[in-house]
Amino acid sequence: MIIDILILFAGLIVLILGGDFLIKGSSSFALKMNLSPLVVGLTIVAFGTSAPELLISIKAALTSSPDLAMGNVIGSNICNLALVLGLTAIISPIYVKRNTIWIDWPMTMGSSLLLYILVREGFINSYEGLIFIGILVLYLFFVIRKSRKDLNVARELQQEFNLPKSSSTYLKDFTYIGLGSIGLFLGAELFVGGAQDLARNMGIEERIVGITVVALGTSLPELVTSTVASFKKETDLALGNLMGSNIFNILSILGITSIIKEIKVNDVILNTDIIWMLGITLIILPMMLSKRQIGRVEGAILLMIYIFYTYNVVW
Repeated sequence: MIIDILILFAGLIVLILGGDFLIKGSSSFALKMNLSPLVVGLTIVAFGTSAPELLISIKAALTSSPDLAMGNVIGSNICNLALVLGLTAIISPIYVKRNTIWIDWPMTMGSSLLLYILVREGFINSYEGLIFIGILVLYLFFVIRKSRKDLNVARELQQEFNLPKSSSTYLKDFTYIGLGSIGLFLGAELFVGGAQDLARNMGIEERIVGITVVALGTSLPELVTSTVASFKKETDLALGNLMGSNIFNILSILGITSIIKEIKVNDVILNTDIIWMLGITLIILPMMLSKRQIGRVEGAILLMIYIFYTYNVVW
């Protein structure tokens, strides 16, 4: 079991490094091609930060572990809005921006509801995957168009993505892209293999490993980034970041994965875990509207919800 955990940990490190290299190389190359930093952030960087989860879900689906693929996404979304947001708010209250209430939250809730409706039949097929991708493209088009009309939105989004500086040579860019792609592939192999072996050796369902261990592992970058920003009193972008991550998790990861291979959905995930994800997303709305900030009390409530949920999943 210790070896399985070490393999999981090694796979996670390789995945995170691979995603980071891919973002550096791709965004640098795109900036050299005179693409807008905002467009680069909303496309390349957003997909790059979701790349570890994407590779894990594709690998899990292809190796007949659909519970890992779905558990990874659902668990990561719950982790983002309960654990990560809760801890961030406890450290320092989070001011809620207008766009988060009127754009990010409805899109997050809408994506979650659409997922719930489509998986009622017990699977997500390629046609439904194309629907997810189509909605994502429309969403990105809307955000980019709105940002061109609203300078404040554009400024906030560029701040949010914190693009790496463009490197001096194309060779360096392509080296980063190559190393990143190899790292993501090898990391996914190690991480999914370790998760499958851990579930087998401990005699527990892959769903539980996906919802807890895999989801927490793939949410670590968001957790570290948000808590560090919170200690620095720079939490104004945390909520939008986390909701954006949830939108991409559903629309891009499940969309692309289901196009490659149909994902079967466990009844427990459908009737329990997705309901928790919807409930936590719904709870966020009155918290945001009450004082236009998520304070320490709300953060503590979210953290307790995550602990209670995880306890129920495990036991």
